[in-house]
Amino acid sequence: MKHGFLVFLFALVLFSSCSNDDGGPDVEIVPPRSLAEVSTENDAEIREFLQTHYYNYEEFASPSANFNFRIKIDTIAGANADKTPMIDFVRETTVNVSDFEFLLDQGEDDIPHKLYYLSARHSFEELDQERVDCPECFPSVADSVFVRYEGKLLDGTSFDSALNNAIWFDLARLQDLTQGFRGFAEGIPNFIIGDNISDNGDGTVTVEDYGIGLIIFPSGLGNFNRVSGGIPQYSPLMFTIDLFTLNQTDHDGDGIPSKDEDVNGNGYLYDDNTDADSEPVTVSFANFQDADDDGDGTTTRDEISDENGNIIFPYPDDNNDGTPNYLDPDVN
Repeated sequence: MKHGFLVFLFALVLFSSCSNDDGGPDVEIVPPRSLAEVSTENDAEIREFLQTHYYNYEEFASPSANFNFRIKIDTIAGANADKTPMIDFVRETTVNVSDFEFLLDQGEDDIPHKLYYLSARHSFEELDQERVDCPECFPSVADSVFVRYEGKLLDGTSFDSALNNAIWFDLARLQDLTQGFRGFAEGIPNFIIGDNISDNGDGTVTVEDYGIGLIIFPSGLGNFNRVSGGIPQYSPLMFTIDLFTLNQTDHDGDGIPSKDEDVNGNGYLYDDNTDADSEPVTVSFANFQDADDDGDGTTTRDEISDENGNIIFPYPDDNNDGTPNYLDPDVN
């Protein structure tokens, strides 16, 4: 993702067939496959991978003094035939995807896609309790995160990495499926940030007890039918991640954290656009990108602030209809 990963070419797969009357080749444009079909196929591939591979769980359980706390994956075979398969360590979650999110129009809405994730350093039971005790220690899909990572295909081919120095990612941007890595954005919030981050002065940082994990997701949460460097069409993807820290984000600077602009509460930021009816399609903005969420000509910040510019919470609802002023075009 750091090497131009956030910019992709939309590619049509072209196959030459018989010659036309002018002597040149006819070109057949192959339409995208259906999301539902590919999701089912990818899930079978992922589950087979998880059933036939293991990770170095024994090293994480009893780390040696020189252990680097990196996830290593290998096939269950031969001398490793007795290893516990990864499928016994993962949790799964379902993310619905519609074809319009890939700028397609095949009439497919809310197609379920399974995402699998594995926590190597902290047990899921520990993470469940930490989420209760310290909810701010877990990113949301609207936050920016500081991570080391490596992205691979299921055959082990690495297509991008930042393994030595962590880099920042805006998860909200990655949640846009035209970027190709919504699964990364949806998977990261399942891990906890580290403690006591410090700058070593040489471009690296030291972090204690940071989250370490693996995310595997189908192509419908990745590139789907698009071609990008090193990633074939319809390929499931997996990422190892080290999650160091996060920054809560207010993308439009309106005073409301972007994670709180998920009005319908479905975890997807791009389908919340309160003033969509008043915006041209070509310049339509989701609430987390829009400084005037209800399109009434008064900025959201002004509608939630007092005369001294201090944000009022709970957000004002002058007509007491249950909709705060900043989402209610009838209140200015």
